[in-house]
Amino acid sequence: MRVTMREVADRAGVSIKTVSRVVNGEPHIRPEKVRRVHAAIDELGWVPNRAARALRTGQVGVVGIAVTELRRPYLAGLVEALVTEADRWGMLAAVEPTHGDPARLAAVLAARGKTFDGVVLIGPAAPVGDGLDDRPVVVVQGGAAEVDHVEEDVAEAAALVARHLAVMGRSRPALLGAHQDELRAALDGSGSVPVPGADLGEVADRRAGARAAVKVLERHPDVDALLCVNDEVALGALAALVKHGVDVPGQVAVAGYGNLEDGRFSTPSLTTIDPGPARLARSALELLADRLAGTAPRQPRAVVSPVELIRRESTLGRDAR
Repeated sequence: MRVTMREVADRAGVSIKTVSRVVNGEPHIRPEKVRRVHAAIDELGWVPNRAARALRTGQVGVVGIAVTELRRPYLAGLVEALVTEADRWGMLAAVEPTHGDPARLAAVLAARGKTFDGVVLIGPAAPVGDGLDDRPVVVVQGGAAEVDHVEEDVAEAAALVARHLAVMGRSRPALLGAHQDELRAALDGSGSVPVPGADLGEVADRRAGARAAVKVLERHPDVDALLCVNDEVALGALAALVKHGVDVPGQVAVAGYGNLEDGRFSTPSLTTIDPGPARLARSALELLADRLAGTAPRQPRAVVSPVELIRRESTLGRDAR
């Protein structure tokens, strides 16, 4: 027997209109009511009639998530957070790997209004056209200015790392990867003097981190910290340092970015910046939902999401708590 929206409303203790608003991803609903509606939907196994919804609202209830690739652990985790958040808003998510191909990205963006109600684009954005209309685009970690976008607080991340290095007495760090301007600015005020890093190549992965760590130590044997663009680079650097008999963190401390699960279980465990994928996803879907509901201002909006420094053995030592 098919479960009705009325039964969902009765189970959640809300009106049918509230159930409809939750399912349609409308904003400004009390979180407690959203949780009760989703709990009732799960308990009763109700499936919204998306065809009827599309006829009524002109929306299909699907958000496209465009991402370069899913092999990279951080990107996969961010996509998972976005899918989870889309589900919380009562929307399906279709993940579209673009593999860095502009034509594939253009196809995803062109599907707005047909396959997708809107698109969340992860990473640097090519021109996206009018992303502020009723078929919006939200960019996450892409530095977009012409559309709504969500960025982690890179300046705060750099400041956290710089203060931590100063407390630990590190003054000769090498920077491996992006965000070097922010890091250098933060380090200038901490008394550290960065040494030149090594080129990571096209892919900032573990192999690149391992190669770069060896090169930096060969050229600058007095280096006392490696600040890595992501945890993959940092884990590769850790492995190379241990292989070459370098004491981490006694001789060289290592810090990453991304808070990958692997970093908790590396030897030593990895100090890292947590950019908060769940927070990024929540902000992105809130921006998208506002656009779809017609409640957003015409001008593009920017959300700066907070970050957290996770202190572990690779900068603190094995007795760290």
